[in-house]
Amino acid sequence: MAFAGQESLQAGQDALAAYAKRVKTDTLLKVAGEILSVRDVFASEPRLRRALTDPGREGADRASLAEQVLTGKVTPGTLKIVLALVKGRWGTPGELLDGLETVGVDAMLTAGSADDVLSDVEDELFRFRRLVDGDFELAGVIGNTSADPAGRAELVNSLLSGRANPITVRLAELAVRGYGGRGFDAGLAALIDRTAAKRDLQVAYITVAAPLPQDQENQLVERLSRIQGRRLSAKVTVDPEIVGGIRVQIGHDLYDGTVARRLTEARKALAGGR
Repeated sequence: MAFAGQESLQAGQDALAAYAKRVKTDTLLKVAGEILSVRDVFASEPRLRRALTDPGREGADRASLAEQVLTGKVTPGTLKIVLALVKGRWGTPGELLDGLETVGVDAMLTAGSADDVLSDVEDELFRFRRLVDGDFELAGVIGNTSADPAGRAELVNSLLSGRANPITVRLAELAVRGYGGRGFDAGLAALIDRTAAKRDLQVAYITVAAPLPQDQENQLVERLSRIQGRRLSAKVTVDPEIVGGIRVQIGHDLYDGTVARRLTEARKALAGGR
């Protein structure tokens, strides 16, 4: 996103932060849903989207147009936040959609932070990602981008509703719809990272061949936190196929000390020596 877009996004985030101080979390969650719905409306109306990001029109003019379209359809709080975004300068119409999506997710995470449920949301998203990844048929259905996103989101809702926090359900549905232009798995991973970041944590994906005793897991996370220079949120997966050792992914950094990797390297070395 260009610098102008970053400034415009910040204006929307500032409007959200000011609004969040005055309302209860259930109201904030409603606003989050409305902002994301506005994003969908703008995405379905190319002419409107272009008009709302036209650099030849003044910000007040663009805001007036958005107000005409949205008044009576969303709550005043949602309208104020959306207008703050529309008044800004965006490099492309797509950047405005990204800004709306970002602020909508921010609103959900702010509500979750106020209710102290973000740790649960993060864990539930991670477990759901593992569930889908471990079921070939389910992964094929949910990740099928040629299928109707609404139908796939409904499937996710049926799997999670009543079993997970409503914020978890909404974020998982957003991943299905292509959060940030990503596929389902990558979108869900990005949302897990954003949920952790809201708690000032970075996610460490740890893969082991057998479950670690809790004290060993704690020691490992503490050691990794010192190396990274920040607090980490550990997400541990048990995968017997790695045979032994450990694999750790933190952002773009990968440490693979698994037996499976060493065996693969040994086979390649032997094949190369023939």
